[in-house]
Amino acid sequence: MASILIIDDEKAIRKTLSEILSYEGYKIDEAADGEEGIKKFSNAAYDVVLCDIKMPKLDGIEFLEKAREINADVPVIVISGHGNIDTAVEAVKKGAFDYISKPPDLNRLLITLRNALDKQTLVTETKVLKRKVAKVQEMVGNSIGIKKIKDTIEKVAPTDARVLITGDNGVGKELVARWIHEKSNRNTGPMVEVNCAAIPGELIESELFGHEKGSFTSAIKQRIGKFEQANGGTIFLDEIGDMSLNAQAKVLRALQEGKITRVGADKDINVDVRVIAATNKDLLKEVDEKTFRLDLYHRLGVIIVHVPSLNERREDVPALVDFYIEKIADEYGQPKKTVDKNAMELLTNNNWTGNIRELRNVVERLIILSGKNITGDDVTNYVLSKK
Repeated sequence: MASILIIDDEKAIRKTLSEILSYEGYKIDEAADGEEGIKKFSNAAYDVVLCDIKMPKLDGIEFLEKAREINADVPVIVISGHGNIDTAVEAVKKGAFDYISKPPDLNRLLITLRNALDKQTLVTETKVLKRKVAKVQEMVGNSIGIKKIKDTIEKVAPTDARVLITGDNGVGKELVARWIHEKSNRNTGPMVEVNCAAIPGELIESELFGHEKGSFTSAIKQRIGKFEQANGGTIFLDEIGDMSLNAQAKVLRALQEGKITRVGADKDINVDVRVIAATNKDLLKEVDEKTFRLDLYHRLGVIIVHVPSLNERREDVPALVDFYIEKIADEYGQPKKTVDKNAMELLTNNNWTGNIRELRNVVERLIILSGKNITGDDVTNYVLSKK
C-alpha cells in the first residue's frame, strides 16, 4: 500500500484529499504546514508528497528544497491556487514532479499520483539493479571454454548487438548476460531480467509490454512493462524458448521497430533497449516443431555464446571451489576452510548434473558440516552419498 503525505494549511482540503485517497487504497498522513511536513518527512518513509504552495512557517517551495536534501527520490506534487500557477511551474523546474490546481480535479489527481508512483517504482528498481550490477560475480575459470566466453564478451559488449546465450540449467548464463551489460556503454542504465519460464503464458505480454487500466479483469491500474523499465539499458530474456508464439511476435516487432504497445492500448511507445536472451533449449529444434519463430531466432542470435557444462570444464572445479569457500565463509563470518587433495579430486571428478548452481550448494553444505579442513571423507559422506 503506497503511503502519501498531504501538507496543506486548509483543513477542508486535507480532509477531502485524505478521504478520496483513502478510498482509493492509499495510506494517508497529514501535516498542517510545511514545518510539520518536513518533520514527518524526515522521520517516516513516504512514496509521494502532496504539498500546498502557500503555507505559514514553511511554504511549498521551501519544503521542496529541504525535502530534496533529505530524499530527492520521493516525488513531490505541489498544489496551487490559480494565482500561484507561475510559482507552481517554478517548483516543477526546481524538482517537483508536477502541480495540481485548486480545487483539485479528481481524475487529474489520481493520474498524476499514479504516474508519480510509477516513477518511484522505477527509481527504486533501477537502484536495486545498479547495486546488483556493481556486485557482478567474478567469472571464475581458465578453461578454454571460459577464456573463449571472456574474449567474446570483450568484443561484443561495447556494441549494441543482440546476444543469445545457450547452455544447460545452472551453467551461469545470467552471469554472462550481466558481464555483457557491465562492460557495455549502457552500464549506467538498468538491466531488467525476465524469467520467461516463470510467467504464465497469459501474463507474459503484460509483463513485457505493460497494460492499461481495465484492459483485462485484474488490470486495476496501469502497469509499465519490462521493456519500458529497461529503456536506455538492457533487458535479459531468460528461458526465451518458453515464450508463447503470440508474445514472440510482439518481441520481434520490438526488435525490428524499437516500439512496443501496452496491452489494451493503441499508442506505440518507442523503446531503446538492448536485448540479451538465454535458453537451455535447442531453438532450431523448437523451430522445426513450430514452437519458436525462425525470424525471431535470427533476430536474437546475432551473436551466440554457448556456456559449457561444468562436466565439460572440470579443470575449473578447484578454482570454483576455492572461490565459493571464500565467498560463503565471508557471508557466514567464518574463517576460510581448507580442502585436502583427496577431497578436491573427488569434487573435480563428481558428475555435476546441476552445474555451477549445484557446486555452490555442495560447497555451502561442506562448510556447514565439515571441520576446519574439508576431507575426502566429508565429500563422500555429505556429497557422494546424497546422489
